[in-house]
Amino acid sequence: MRTFAKKKRTMANKAIIAGSSGLIGSKLLNILLQQPFYDEVLILVRKELSTRHPKLTQLVVDFTRLEAYADQLTGHALFCCLGTTKSKTPDLAVYRVIDHDYPLRLGLLAHKNGIKQYHLVSSIGANAASSAFYLKTKGETEADLQQVDFPALHIYRPSFLTGDRQEKRITEKLITGLSKIIDPLLFGGLKKYRSIPAAAVAAAMYKQSIKNDTGLFIYESDKIKQLS
Repeated sequence: MRTFAKKKRTMANKAIIAGSSGLIGSKLLNILLQQPFYDEVLILVRKELSTRHPKLTQLVVDFTRLEAYADQLTGHALFCCLGTTKSKTPDLAVYRVIDHDYPLRLGLLAHKNGIKQYHLVSSIGANAASSAFYLKTKGETEADLQQVDFPALHIYRPSFLTGDRQEKRITEKLITGLSKIIDPLLFGGLKKYRSIPAAAVAAAMYKQSIKNDTGLFIYESDKIKQLS
């Protein structure tokens, strides 16, 4: 286990991010580092990022052994931006571990350590009763985390995400182009299906985290845009 921090400080507000190298997570990390509310940002990574900042700590973890890092999971809020794709993880059993088991285990450990807020990136259409594997998994993750009884559980359900990815996906590039045509045609209840910038999701997560609201909050894409 290796951490990367220049010196120890007394921290007032600490945030934890799991999934900080992804499309939403990387945007969120930048916001948390730049805004003054959080004094420390701890990111859980498989391998260290090139990012360096006085209030950033990188904890290189084996996600199959999250319990080994339990004492590090303390602070004000936990942000979970973990997720994978079928192209990266064709084995559905492994896929479910990443999208369901890791977020739930993180939640259980964080709750035990007194973290008051959990912010989860889910998906539009998440439903534990869905016949679609992806949506079913997301829905089950949401349902299981609701049983953890956090003082504040925030669930974000973005639709198709736009933004600069480290890896280029041809299909997503095509959908991004189509969304520019389709989005203006989605009105009323269909507005939540419009594409949404990853940066907007990250901004909404940050803004909700600095409030003291308690309870269960579920935000669809259109609401996320309003909050951002």
